[in-house]
Amino acid sequence: MQRTLKPLAATVGSLALAASLSACGGTSAASSSDEKIVTVYSADGLKGEKGDGWYDKVFQDFEKKTGIKVKYVEGGSGEMVQRALREKSNTQADVIVTLPPFIQQADSKGLLQAYQPAGSDKVAAGDKAADGKWTSVVNNYFGFIKNKKELPGDTPKTWEDLLDAKYKGKLQYSTPGVAGDGTAVVIKAMHDFGGKDAAMAYLKKLQANNVGPSSSTSKLAPKVDKGEILVANGDVQMNFAQAKSAPNLGIWFPAKAGAAKPTTFALPYAAGLVNKAPHTENGKKLLDFLLTDAAQKDVSAIGGGFPARSDIKPTDANATALAKVLEGVEVFTPDWTDVDKNLKEYVDAWKTATGS
Repeated sequence: MQRTLKPLAATVGSLALAASLSACGGTSAASSSDEKIVTVYSADGLKGEKGDGWYDKVFQDFEKKTGIKVKYVEGGSGEMVQRALREKSNTQADVIVTLPPFIQQADSKGLLQAYQPAGSDKVAAGDKAADGKWTSVVNNYFGFIKNKKELPGDTPKTWEDLLDAKYKGKLQYSTPGVAGDGTAVVIKAMHDFGGKDAAMAYLKKLQANNVGPSSSTSKLAPKVDKGEILVANGDVQMNFAQAKSAPNLGIWFPAKAGAAKPTTFALPYAAGLVNKAPHTENGKKLLDFLLTDAAQKDVSAIGGGFPARSDIKPTDANATALAKVLEGVEVFTPDWTDVDKNLKEYVDAWKTATGS
């Protein structure tokens, strides 16, 4: 597998806001510098539905070691950035974890402050900001899922296959501009079809089979597993983890008809310290902890993802299986500067093409 891509991955979902934060206004009582709290706004995918995800393990270990309790808020990548932006004059979050291009968007909106966590020197240059505003903590890749019981073998294989009438009402992808993985659908289509116009022409045709918008990518996997829909978008880490309790899930990567290989791109979970965070020092400690040897080794073994640190080479069963998922898949590198600059234009073009 060729890996030339910059890291980024996933996703979207329902808001799981700690009750103690819901009524915050004015100067929060939690703003005391010695408060044993750190608040994380994150894209979904790393916390297990049954308390068995990477976040569950790492947050528990972090609290045990430091005494600092993690307050966790989950939603779509774009949703988390917008929430932090609305709270800019009364900051509630200490750490934000989101997928590209939304981590770049958070930076461009002035939501992040520079901090280089311990261990970030082992993260590849393309997987972190040169100025220290963010660094990947879990590497990941964009992908699609299918019900492999109903669609065995290499069916479907191409984007064009998805236009078949048998997928009408049986295909769904999360909303571009809201979900990181939904935005990734547009990015990959633009790459595979050779530009915005060709990608939008295809997505316009695909809309005939699309169930409709979904703010949550993670909620699509259970629907695929049950056969309510047959195909959806996702990302490798999240879907690999979900497959533990969803045996009909199969991960695949669409290719353009006639292409030699299917494609994907890195979609890492990237973390940054929030500007004017109420618990800045606690936020720094958590970022350091996410890149420790132990936490990074658990990325594959527990989280079903890829370590962000290049010196961590896991050999667990999940790591071996994940390497096989990406065999024969070409990894390309999006121009994230362009995506960040023109994201609204691309999302607006998608809305126009699909009537969404």
